Amino acid sequence: MIIGTRGSSLARAQAEIVAQMLEERGVFADQQIIKTTGDSFTDRPLHELGGVGAFVRELDDRMIAGEIDIAVHSMKDLPTQRPDTLSTSAVLVRDSPHDILITPDGSKLNDLPKGSIIGTTSMRRRAQLLKYRPDLIIKDLRGNIDTRLKKLRSGQYDGIMLAEAGLQRMKWDQDMEYQRLDTKNFCPSANQGTIAVVTLKGSEADTLTSMLDHAPSRIETEIERIITKEVEGGCVVPVGSFAKISGSGDSIYVRAEVLSLDGTETIEVEDNIPRDEYKEHALELGHKLVDLGAKRLVRAAAEQLAAQKDM
Repeated sequence: MIIGTRGSSLARAQAEIVAQMLEERGVFADQQIIKTTGDSFTDRPLHELGGVGAFVRELDDRMIAGEIDIAVHSMKDLPTQRPDTLSTSAVLVRDSPHDILITPDGSKLNDLPKGSIIGTTSMRRRAQLLKYRPDLIIKDLRGNIDTRLKKLRSGQYDGIMLAEAGLQRMKWDQDMEYQRLDTKNFCPSANQGTIAVVTLKGSEADTLTSMLDHAPSRIETEIERIITKEVEGGCVVPVGSFAKISGSGDSIYVRAEVLSLDGTETIEVEDNIPRDEYKEHALELGHKLVDLGAKRLVRAAAEQLAAQKDM
């Protein structure tokens, strides 16, 4: 088996997690590094590269061409519309879905001085930060985790926002001080903290990797994707979608929101839905967001970003 992966240290760590899980089940795989559009243009904001799919399309093409058997992705990078020939054969046990703030001296978000510079690539995080602390200055931050941390240490930023799951997979979370941000004020992107395994439908790889699937994580991510798809949002515009199965397993907490780019307007839903027929309940929440005007905010954000790109 050949696993296709991006070349970043985080992407390779995720591919290695899958390779080790397969090896424990008697399946051996080699890794093949594939450079994607998102990796090639690190000097541009993500929305200028097409947003969702910038880290995925090339791996899809290689798989359809038969050059790789398995692709490993951060699931939040997967578009909601996928090629019919491909299968998300496994959703691994979810790591932390939380955003985190890292500062050079361990300062918390509430303690940062007015005008502090925060780095992030995410339109969602930018909008949520501006909503929570409109006095902050938000600047783009591209590059892998190592690059972003170097930029922080060099004094280019007073703080940077990342996904906690990335530090967990690099095994840096125990050695670094940071603030975990709550999902109420910083609702994560759909599927944040989750690794997805993609294969050709009906292939041997599809059958073998399906052994790695974690049903609760798949349910949570499906709910988040249903809502995101309904509002026609993604990582290009400020959309958060988060689901968490309760300890008893009978109900699922769901929160989703759409924000204006400047964080001054938010449309949100929050509910506990039954696990039975969770797809139908997720669709209802998506419809509720739309009825409240979510698509208007999504369109406005997309138009503003397109105008910025043309400037």
